Amino acid sequence: MGVTTDLHWMRHALDLAARAAREDDEVPIGAVLIASDGTLLAEGWNRNISEHDPSAHAEIVAMRRAGQALGNHRLLGATLYVTLEPCAMCAMAMVHARIARVVFAARDPKTGAAGSVFNLLADPRHNHRVQVDEGVLADEASAMLTAWFRAKRGGSPRADTAGSGDGA
Repeated sequence: MGVTTDLHWMRHALDLAARAAREDDEVPIGAVLIASDGTLLAEGWNRNISEHDPSAHAEIVAMRRAGQALGNHRLLGATLYVTLEPCAMCAMAMVHARIARVVFAARDPKTGAAGSVFNLLADPRHNHRVQVDEGVLADEASAMLTAWFRAKRGGSPRADTAGSGDGA
């Protein structure tokens, strides 16, 4: 997929992230899952706080919805766009689902599993590897996360890191 396509779907993921914060007071992370033919399979945003479910990260929500829509746990050839680097749980779910590619915006220096802390998506020990592209609209995603955490923490300096590990 080209740069224009990546920008389009990442903007959509950022819109979902904003919706998460605005509608559900969730950490603003959005995810969009696109089929190999370029059609939208599913989307999601963080729901772990509102659903009292530690696994309801944006990526997991989108993959669950896609699996249900397709009637299959394998999401072969799909590309997942997400506003924050996936954590270990989400990365391994992508491996198990056989996602072809993940495109993320901001790095997560505390829990990122696509190269920042771990590199689970490219680990040669797995029977499937996921192509990773990063940095698409990273500044926008990082600013959204920083603003949300600052508001939650009353402007504390800890909020300056995009990835906090708090529900991302």
